[in-house]
Amino acid sequence: MHKILCAVALLSMLAIVPAAAQTGTGPMTGTTTTQDDDDGFDLGWLGLLGLAGLAGLAGRKKHDTTTVGRR
Repeated sequence: MHKILCAVALLSMLAIVPAAAQTGTGPMTGTTTTQDDDDGFDLGWLGLLGLAGLAGLAGRKKHDTTTVGRR
């Protein structure tokens, strides 16, 4: 229930914020330069690998029980 309420609160906050980057009305003036310093490496794959690593943490148990017995 807590996760659902957090998700609803986050989505409602995001729905209220206007997209400020799309409010320009006049024509663009000046030049735009793009700097590419990744040396040919696609950083999107690195992000996907990071998300895959975090996905493995979601299924872990919160409490581990250790039983010690005598023989």
